[in-house]
Formats: sequence, structure tokens, C-alpha cells
Amino acid sequence: MSNSDRRLDWIFGTGVLSLLLLPWYRIELGFFNLSWLTGFMGDEDLAPAILQASTSGRWWLWGAILLFAAAMLVRVLQPVSERRGTLLALIGAAGVLFVAFQGLAITFAGWTWTIFEGLFGPLSAGQPAMGAGAITLSIMFVLMFSFGCAERGVMKGDAFIVSAISLLAFLVAVFVFYPIISMFVGAFQDFDGSFNPDGFLRNIVDPSIWSLGCVIGSERCGVAWRTFFLAVTTASGSTLLGLAFALVATRTGVRFKKGLRLLTILPIITPPFVIGLALTLLFGRAGVVTEGLSQLFGIEPGRWLYGLTGIWIAQVLSFTPISFLVLIGVVEGVSPSMEEASQTLRADRWRTFWHISLPLMKPGLANAFLIGFIESMADFGNPLVLGGSHGVLSTEIFFAVVGSQNDPSRAAVLAMILLCFTLSAFVAQRLWLGKKSFATVTGKGDNGVHAALPRSVAIGVHALVIPWAVFTLVVYGMIIAGGFVKTWGLDNSFTLQHYNRAFSISITDSGIAWTGVAWNSFWTTMEIALISAPLTAAVGLMTAYLIVRQRFAGRDLFEFALMMSFAIPGTVIGISYIMAFNLPPLEMTGTAAILIACFVFRNMPVGVRGGVAAMKQLDQSLDEASLTLRANSFRTIRKVILPLLRPAITAALVYSFVRAITSISAVIFLVSAEHNMATSYIVGLVENGEYGVAIAYSSALIIVMIAIIAIFQLLVGERRLRRASRLAISMPASAPKEKPA
Repeated sequence: MSNSDRRLDWIFGTGVLSLLLLPWYRIELGFFNLSWLTGFMGDEDLAPAILQASTSGRWWLWGAILLFAAAMLVRVLQPVSERRGTLLALIGAAGVLFVAFQGLAITFAGWTWTIFEGLFGPLSAGQPAMGAGAITLSIMFVLMFSFGCAERGVMKGDAFIVSAISLLAFLVAVFVFYPIISMFVGAFQDFDGSFNPDGFLRNIVDPSIWSLGCVIGSERCGVAWRTFFLAVTTASGSTLLGLAFALVATRTGVRFKKGLRLLTILPIITPPFVIGLALTLLFGRAGVVTEGLSQLFGIEPGRWLYGLTGIWIAQVLSFTPISFLVLIGVVEGVSPSMEEASQTLRADRWRTFWHISLPLMKPGLANAFLIGFIESMADFGNPLVLGGSHGVLSTEIFFAVVGSQNDPSRAAVLAMILLCFTLSAFVAQRLWLGKKSFATVTGKGDNGVHAALPRSVAIGVHALVIPWAVFTLVVYGMIIAGGFVKTWGLDNSFTLQHYNRAFSISITDSGIAWTGVAWNSFWTTMEIALISAPLTAAVGLMTAYLIVRQRFAGRDLFEFALMMSFAIPGTVIGISYIMAFNLPPLEMTGTAAILIACFVFRNMPVGVRGGVAAMKQLDQSLDEASLTLRANSFRTIRKVILPLLRPAITAALVYSFVRAITSISAVIFLVSAEHNMATSYIVGLVENGEYGVAIAYSSALIIVMIAIIAIFQLLVGERRLRRASRLAISMPASAPKEKPA
């Protein structure tokens, strides 16, 4: 039996299992509850597809069953050939499209679109969301399509590569494009799902969104322009400070460079609204600075922090480290020989910096600005804590969903506006950079010493960096101190009651009792983060391998579609997931699966870019040598590529794990009472005024993240590119040469 036949037999065996045994529809108690094993004979909603089609009146399922049976006949009657591959690929594609179409066309109440009710008549029974049987059969159809393409010679007949491409395209379509399309459709729907553009037309022209009254001083600007202006100023401030930090770290002889790098890591592993809490402890009405100024100078405590000013300070504090990490490599990558050539032509330091060094940093500056702009647009925690009455798009979307107005159409319109802003910035960056070349590393030797900064620039960057570094240290000092005082501003006596309330443990007769209020969300967060981090790394690195090593039709579009998910703010992801997965055909809200899917496909682009950068450093002859020795693609990836990608694996694991713990903008829409994440729980504490417990919980999360990052580093290990032989180690460094005979 050939490998092609074995693969198909495995598919057909799994498909038959899904049709005969697995429940076709979603089970409320969860698939792994296993109650469906004994109850499906008495409950038609627990029955597999065969019983649903034959006894429950859901005749449309016969379409999927007959397509699968046709594929089995092709396997039996046709030998391995290009013709069989064509038939299998067509049946597989038809099967995926049919399962998706019937899921979208028929819901609980019957037909989704009235045109089908006119063609086929009303249905006696609708259908709930897809379950294990439908999902398994859909994946089998995707694999059938892949193996059929491989038999036709696509990708040189490599079934593993074709399957990887097909599955990734299928998953991206389901978890990236389908939610975004659902969000756009939701803007034109009524509560019952019927088409109604009134909500869209009412909200798209709402003056509270688009008003420019603040320009003429008559009133405040609309929420769209407030968010846009805040994003531009935050991106400008974080990019400027990030560049200043990068110049100080690379172009000056200042001490404590390692300390600067530590300051860049801390905000990344800090829950996003904690900095806003620390600023409240400093400059709020009962803050340390506010109270001190009131006592010394009699200044009346004000509310200046609660608005766009406070949000801007918190966002610049949060996003400057990301800009620094983007820019430090760019600043170091400017070739010293070009600066030296400029000075040889009698240009002074200022002219060299302004006309040579700075223009070569343009890609890094554009990327840092874009990241700061998108992060500010998507930020939810800091505006929630410090915004007051000055809401931004992310908070307005949240209150449109969970607030008293309960207006999904308004939430969808606001999310569309937010998405348009970020995508416009993404396109503008690409157009600004264009096809210009900024390459400075040519392979030629240089002295490796960068030109000294102009005196005015050196003074300026130090004047920015030193106060900002001190301010950052003070902010983090407040974060630590805030968890050890009873009531900030009222009773500053030392206490451990906040940590005790959050993480208390009791020993009972039945064992350890986790009595602290934070334990439930803490364990849920750790479980989901530890599941999603390896999945994110695996999907991202597999995608990077396909992009770098394989050539297939639509590769550039495939890469661009993946990177677009990075440009989509988390708030938009959250609201689109709610609109897509709250109803059939895929109902996932309230489950851990929707959180894992959100983290995997939200954070995947970073793993892709890291994997692409690392993969391009590996000579393709390594792959070719393995394939020449008759290893298949899967074995080549496992034995050759992955061991050489350990730094990229570690980076993908660390980033995805940290983002799963600290994310709030998307998670706030997706959590449930059973699966509550740490960040959303802390937001609840803040809304209830329990600042001490919120800060204590956040401090514990920071410590846990540092510990688990270290464990990831130890588990993955380091990449080894050299092998020392025992003989060479045992021989002395200067072994005597043999005398010629």
C-alpha cells in the first residue's frame, strides 16, 4: 500500500468516526464532559450526523455525508493518479464549502435568508452550533483537498507542506477574516439578525463621534478625533523617547546601560492599566505629589490627571520601551563607514547626524511610530482608569456592548472606525517608505566605531532620558508600595492584608484550600496562557517556514493577510469575536477555546516575523541536504530546522505567554464567570475602588511572568552551532609536530 493510500485511509477512518459516533452539534456541558457517550440515543441534539439526517429531520446533512461517501468511492475505484488527485481535491473543497454554507444558512429558528425559505420551504427543525463531529469532518475535508493536490504534484507532491498551507489558510479564514466580516455585517443588522441599516446610518454621522468643536473652542471633539489625536501624540512621544534611549544606549558612554534595558522590559510584562494606577497614586486627588503640593503651597487638588493628559502620560510610559526595542537595532545598524565618509568630506557632527544617520533610521522610526499609534488606538486599560469623561474609541466600544445602551450596531461602527484608522496608518507607513533602500550593512569592513553625537543632541537626549528614567523608577516604586499600605492617601500604614485577601491559603482536613479571591482567575490565566503560548509559537514558526522556504501561488497575499492581524487593534478583535462566535455556526463565547483562539491568532504575527528573520539566516542547503538523504519535510523541520531556531522559539513563547497574561483590550469582551482572566479581574477591582488588592495582584503577576520566562529559556535551551571533539579538547594547545622521516 502506498503512502497516499495510507494517508487517505486515516482520513476516511476519522471521517467515519465523526459521522457515526461524534456529536454533530455543540454540547452545552462541553465535549470533554463525555456525557454524550451515554445520552445521545435519547437526546437528538447529542446524536451524530447519520442519526441527525435520518431521524431528526435535518435532511441537509445528507449533502456532507454523500460528498464524503463519494470520496471513499474514488479511493476504492481509482488508483493513485493525477485524475484521482483532481477528484479528491474537488470533493474536499466542495465538502468544506458545503459544511460552512449549511452552518451559515440554517440557525436555531430555521433559514437565515428568506430566499431559501421560498426555494425549499420552511424547515421543521433548525440547528444549533457545530460540534465535534462537524469540526472534525471539516478538517478531514481540508486534508482530503490537500492530499488530492499532493497527488496532482502540487509542491512537488509533498503532502505535509500542502496540508500545512491548507490548514493555516483555513484557520486564518475562520479566526481572522470571518470575525472581521461578521463585524462589518453586524453594523447593518437588527437585534433579531435581520437587515437594518438604520443603526449604521445613525451612528456613522453621530456628532459625538465626528465633532470638531474643540478646534474652535466651543465644545469637545468627537471620540474618533480624540482617539486619533491621542494616538498621534502618543506615537510621537514614545518614538522620540525611544530614539533618545537608543542613542544614549549606543552612542554615549553613559553607565547603567543594563539598567536602561531593564527599564525597557518592565513595562512590557506589566499589566496595561497598572501604570495608570501608579499615576493615580502619585497625582490623583489623594496622591503623594498632590497632597505634598497641597500642604506646602496650599494648591487645591485638581482632576487634571483624569483626561487625555493622564492617558497620554500613561501610554508614553507604557509604549516607549517597545519603541526602544524597535529602534536600538536600527541605530546600531547604521554603518560607521558612511558617517566617517561624511566627516571626511568636512561635514560637522550635526550635519552628519541630520543628513546621514537620521535618514538611515527612517524604517525604524516609521515602525516605532506605527506600533505606538496602533497600541494607543487599541489601549483599553489606561483610558478606563484615567479617562474620566474623556472616553476613547476602545472604551466607547466596551460600554456600547456591556453598558446600559446595549447597542451592538454602534459598537460595530466604532470598531470599523478604529480599524480604518489603524489600517490607514499601516498603508501610510508602507507608502512613506516605498521601495527606497536603507541597506547599510554591505559586508565590507569598517572601523565599527560610530560617530559621536553632536553636543546639542547629546545634551538633549540626556535631558530626556535621565528624568524619564527616574520618573519610571518612581512609578514602579509606587506600584510596589501601593500593595503594602491600607488605604492610599488616607491610611498609609504598612499592611499585608491586600496580598492576604488576594492569595490566602488555608489548610483543611480535605487538603489545601485556595481561599484568596484572586486564585480562580490566576489559575485560569496560567492555564490558558500556557496552552496558547506553544500553539502560537508553533503556528507562527510553521508559517514562517512556509513563507521563507516554499514557493506557492498567493504567497505574498498569504503573508500580508497574516500581518494584517497585527494591524487590527485588540478591541476590534474582541468585538468581532463576540459578533462571530456568539451564535451558530460556531458558538464559542464563554469558553476557554475562544480565549485561546484569540491569543493564538492575535499574537501569531510576532512569531511569524521572528521566525522569518531567523529562517533567513539558515542556508537552504541544510534543508536540501536532509531532503537529498530521503528525509521528508516533517522530519527535516523536526531534526534540522527546529534545533537551529531555538532563539526564535524562545522569543515566540515568551512574547505570546506575556501577551496572554497582560492583554486586556480583546479579553475584556471574551471572559466569562467560569473563565475569568487576571486582567479583567483586576479591572473589576479597580472599578470597585480596591486599588490595594489590584496592585498586589499585578505585582504577583509580574514576579510569576519573570519566573516562567526563565523556565522557558531553560526548557528550550540555546542554539549550538559548533561541536568540539573530545580529541581536540584533550590535546594540548601547542602539540609538538612530528618530525619528518
